[in-house]
Amino acid sequence: MEKVLEINHLTKKFGKLTAVNDLSFSVEKGNVYGLLGPNGSGKSTTLGMILNVVNPTEGNWRWFGQEHSTESLKKVGAIIERPNFYPYLSAEKNLEIVAQIKGADSSKIDEKLKIVGLLERKKDKFSTFSLGMKQRLAIAAALLNDPYVLILDEPTNGLDPQGIIQIREIIQQIAANGTTIILASHLLDEVEKVCSHVVILEKGKTLYSGRVDEMTASFGYFEISSANNSLLKQTLESLSAFETVKENGNHIKAILREDLKPEDLNRMLFEKGIVLTHLVKRKESLENQFLELTKNLN
Repeated sequence: MEKVLEINHLTKKFGKLTAVNDLSFSVEKGNVYGLLGPNGSGKSTTLGMILNVVNPTEGNWRWFGQEHSTESLKKVGAIIERPNFYPYLSAEKNLEIVAQIKGADSSKIDEKLKIVGLLERKKDKFSTFSLGMKQRLAIAAALLNDPYVLILDEPTNGLDPQGIIQIREIIQQIAANGTTIILASHLLDEVEKVCSHVVILEKGKTLYSGRVDEMTASFGYFEISSANNSLLKQTLESLSAFETVKENGNHIKAILREDLKPEDLNRMLFEKGIVLTHLVKRKESLENQFLELTKNLN
């Protein structure tokens, strides 16, 4: 598959602080990539470097096969700061100014406003918009030149639940139309719901780079309990199907090392004289995998 971005051994130091440490990954066309990590993990610095606003200490990157090409960045749309528009101009007038600056066709303004759900509000002043609407207008502005790649830095930061859902749906719609998206976020749930690939950063280092579904493709785990959890835990620990067994509140969490159906486990335990009062099989979440990766780093 065609690579739109290749990052090779990228490092950025600010004095004694290493913000990004030997980062390498590539972005393939048509996918949604999540840069996931807590504040200070190097996400924004990485975006700054690939957008030519932060100079790297070491390493390089290539957009569309061209190293450090300003021309290539014309194919990239980005929102890396809070939306900044003229407050007393309408959404439409603000986008006309953006189109003029970018050399984009202003006839596309209605099309982009429709994508972000603001077409009916195009005559309203920017100052009357909610935070979520301001963020959606910024996405419309970034789409004016029909970019091959859209970069979003913490696009749902500070939004209420409804605003988060709206931004998520817009990202999914844009991606469905073939635009490659790079999304920086500290929200595991956001990345898991909208991204096909994830690069997990911690203290400037890469902990994982690959598909989201491959990262969460474990055999899952059982959340179970009985009248005698001590006996249940002891019995589960004797079964080869389980990697680890540990108490988790009123339940026992038993992580699988091989596939096992709930009905088969229930039967096995019943034959050993254990009657279950609770049995749920769950898939390992991105959150659990993230915590597993980072537990030894803090």
